[in-house]
Amino acid sequence: MNAKALRETGKKAKLCWFGIALLCAVFGTARAGEVSVAVAANFTGASRIIAAEFEAATGHRVKASFGSTGKLYAQIVNGAPFEVFLAADSVRPARLEKEGVAVKGSRFTYAGGRLVLWSPDEDRVDPRGNVLGSSDFRKLALANPATAPYGLAARQVLENLDLWEGLRSKVVRGDSIAQTFQFVATRNAQLGFVARSQVLALPEAERGSWWDIGPELYQPIRQQAVLLERGKSDPAVQAFIAYIKSDEVRKIIEGLGYDSARPLRSFSD
Repeated sequence: MNAKALRETGKKAKLCWFGIALLCAVFGTARAGEVSVAVAANFTGASRIIAAEFEAATGHRVKASFGSTGKLYAQIVNGAPFEVFLAADSVRPARLEKEGVAVKGSRFTYAGGRLVLWSPDEDRVDPRGNVLGSSDFRKLALANPATAPYGLAARQVLENLDLWEGLRSKVVRGDSIAQTFQFVATRNAQLGFVARSQVLALPEAERGSWWDIGPELYQPIRQQAVLLERGKSDPAVQAFIAYIKSDEVRKIIEGLGYDSARPLRSFSD
């Protein structure tokens, strides 16, 4: 989806959410509020687009903090004042529900993440990823598997290809998928496992080459959102959660390189 198409989708979203803003006014809740959101690093660009549309439609403000899912989870458990968590997996949101930090039953999948092997060099990565078995690179970047779901998926790919042990000496780990992307973009690593959405966000001339990795090589990346206890009674937070679930936002998310959340909801926790 190009910038013009995103703007058109945004206009439709504004019309839909204008009605919600009017309802808020009728019931006395139209006073502008602020929603504090913890956002997985891979979703940085998408969340900024979504937040801008939400703010324009409702008058509420979104205050977002970005990082790896594992680190954001740790911050939430230790009392960070977030009200919504947009994670890159289903594990941490589920834990927060069980631990009583998130509202039970509020968890839902908002996007399906896709992993790619990427290089900014046009001819380095072949469509099957055979470059991983060559000597054509010195460093391979991936996010920390312990804290970043995309990093865990990258390790699963390498293990399923029987390449993990052989390539460990070449691996450089980013704290998040955002830092991993920077390692490759600045050519501190010749290759890296990043989110497909990050590559598609680049101008076409700068996308280089990538392998769109088949989902059979890693567990589905179900990116789930959850309402945190701190924000459960805030009308602005409730409006934001409803907005993330809307068809308008689903179209924006899919246009940015994510899989639809709908088929992923059938997976068990």
